[in-house]
Amino acid sequence: MPKRKGFILSAALAVLVALSQHAYAVTAPPKFIAEERYASLVVDAETGRVLAATNADHTLHPASLTKIMTLYMTFDALKRGALDLKQHLPVSAHAASMTPTELGLRAGDRITTEQAILGLVTKSANDAAAVLAEAIGGTEPEFSRRMTERAFDLGMNQSNFANASGLPNPLQVSSARDMALLALAMLRDHPAEYRYFSTLSFAYKGRVYPNHNRLLAAYKGTDGIKTGYVNASGYNLVASVQRDGRRLIGVVFGGSSGRARDAHMVSLLDDGFRSLAKPAPKPAEEQMLMAEAAQARAKLAATAHLDFASPVHAGKPATAPSAAPPPRERVTKLAARRGPENVKRVAFRSSEKRKTS
Repeated sequence: MPKRKGFILSAALAVLVALSQHAYAVTAPPKFIAEERYASLVVDAETGRVLAATNADHTLHPASLTKIMTLYMTFDALKRGALDLKQHLPVSAHAASMTPTELGLRAGDRITTEQAILGLVTKSANDAAAVLAEAIGGTEPEFSRRMTERAFDLGMNQSNFANASGLPNPLQVSSARDMALLALAMLRDHPAEYRYFSTLSFAYKGRVYPNHNRLLAAYKGTDGIKTGYVNASGYNLVASVQRDGRRLIGVVFGGSSGRARDAHMVSLLDDGFRSLAKPAPKPAEEQMLMAEAAQARAKLAATAHLDFASPVHAGKPATAPSAAPPPRERVTKLAARRGPENVKRVAFRSSEKRKTS
């Protein structure tokens, strides 16, 4: 990706993070969407401007949208040379035990990194996700801890990961805004690998697995990114669509069916492209609010009396099971809060072993 595009996406990420408290056009959930689990967001990928949002910061279960983060971590590993696309990865008993959806991997099998990637983007294979997690993190819990930490670095402050697949877990949470941030980060940091998300089908061991993201074939300009479903979340989708040189990122949580979710996403994106056709205010209200919010946070961090301070890992309490630090020297973040808001984070080193009960 040209440097200019990378800069634009970085700016869009910054705007989207900074505007988390601003009110935007709200879209009421249609009758066929599970309202109590519903959230949506539409973002202009070039500017980070939010075109429509409802419950965008509610913490909900991401289901297999989790695999976007698993793939982001996999692409990071490829970039630093820790993995190779043609490398044959072992399938452990743990990975083979994953419940559907899956590729039917068995303990002792081997699958290449690229096959595992394709299994995630098309079939949303939970066994392949566990294989990648163990290849990168050694164990899936350790990989999940790293996922949460990396998500925090990307500005995804409402996300916590307890596994690599999105299988049900009360600690597995995210938000529509965090998923939009992740999609933008994927485009910025791994533009070459992003092409995998547009794969229409994947053949493995005599079977062909079609991509669960039906918008790839049904909605003009769609080139990614991922579907998700568990009972606790309903039907989720992150979609990326490019038309006439402009890209929108859409996120929907809580569809009552895949068809209903897809239809609602199409409606949101149609409205979004119509909004792009209108002249943008100059200077954009969002840009002004971002600067004001940044100044306010800086003053607060410098002068505020801190109500309390507690060690956190990746923005989550250190008592969370997925956040337990290993018994070795590490840098830990210390979060200072005033009311519900983090106002300052500092780092300290600790070599003490964590006690467990």
